[in-house]
Amino acid sequence: MNLVSALAATDAQNPQVEFARWRVQEAYAQAQRANVLWLPHLRLGIAYNRHEGAIQDVAGTVFDTSRGGYQAGLGPHAVGQGSPSIPGVLMNFHAADAIFQPKIAASAAQARSWGAQQASSDEMLDSAVLYLELLRAEEEAEIAREVTAHTKRLVELTGAYARAGQGLESDFDRAQTELSLRETDLLRAQETAQVASARLATQLRLDPAEPILVQEPVPLPIRLFGPDHPTADLVAEGLSSRPELAESRWLVTEAAERLRREKYAPLLPSLLLGVSYNGISGGQGTNFTPFKDRLDADAIAYWELRNFGFGDRAARNEAGARVEQARWREVAALDRVAGEIVEAHARVRSRTQQIVIAEKGVASAVESYRRNLLRIENSQGLPIETLQAIQALGLARRDYLRTVIDFNIAQFQLLRAIGGGSPRFLGVEATAPPAGQ
Repeated sequence: MNLVSALAATDAQNPQVEFARWRVQEAYAQAQRANVLWLPHLRLGIAYNRHEGAIQDVAGTVFDTSRGGYQAGLGPHAVGQGSPSIPGVLMNFHAADAIFQPKIAASAAQARSWGAQQASSDEMLDSAVLYLELLRAEEEAEIAREVTAHTKRLVELTGAYARAGQGLESDFDRAQTELSLRETDLLRAQETAQVASARLATQLRLDPAEPILVQEPVPLPIRLFGPDHPTADLVAEGLSSRPELAESRWLVTEAAERLRREKYAPLLPSLLLGVSYNGISGGQGTNFTPFKDRLDADAIAYWELRNFGFGDRAARNEAGARVEQARWREVAALDRVAGEIVEAHARVRSRTQQIVIAEKGVASAVESYRRNLLRIENSQGLPIETLQAIQALGLARRDYLRTVIDFNIAQFQLLRAIGGGSPRFLGVEATAPPAGQ
């Protein structure tokens, strides 16, 4: 696997990304429902009613009777003179909801859409970091193998010199001790690589038991942003591109529309329209008449002051408080985005300088080891000097590796901080490793 395929797998099958996308679909479905709030419901059905015993008529007289009735059509369950309890065509809504709810739902859907982009960017960054951590772990294991091999070479030389009487047994013992330490380091590095592979596989919904092997032969600096790029320009780009900020703006719009709804709610009526048309048959006992047509229509408009108006005022105060919450959440997001950009850019600048120093360290360590090994092979140097050169080479390689991986992570953190999406992750540029790496 390489970085591009890891990011592609994240976009295709990461659970958090898919969950966010389906939340967007849910929000747009809610917006569609709000747009048709004023359209009526249609109800088609059948009903049967039976009564035995005492009943009271309109004049108040109580008497015994046996009666029943059938009906079928638009709007079942009409008993006596009353309209059907389940109208065939029903409209029942508050006019304020019909006017403002589509705008509220549309704003919420826009916010969800930008929130999904944020979730995708976050998961892309997590996948990039986990991939780089796996690359770091595999390269750590490779460095441990190299150091172990160099130490074995030193053990062979010191052992041969000791057996020939040209060296000290203590040098051989010291080299063997160092070899034991290096072999332990190798096992630990291999363990870290296995853990890093499992974590990346979990992120990508792959089998954690199957090891992931990265395709990059060596870690290279990935330069998306230069250290001299003006921080102010990056902040400006981030403030205009970060999906969280667009989400915050739409949440403010949604809260403001809810406040408008509460302001106009007492002035607008609730509407009720019920129309039923069906066939009805009934009579006393079981002597039913033939089916006859029946039409019922009700149209009602009423205004409501909730809790003598105090409930309406509380609802307006609640909606106004939510507007202020949304606004301050937007302010906090603006501050957070600016801070993240400045922090990430500071890491890029610092780690750019660290790479230059680490490259020199690797080159010097490689040359030091080569010269010390040559000296001891010619019986001119001390084993401790070669051992120190081996240790220094391992430290230099690990320092370079750590610096490069941290630099790459900082680059992706900066890309995420300014709102970079997945397409920009794919256009990376890697530079060559230092001499001897």
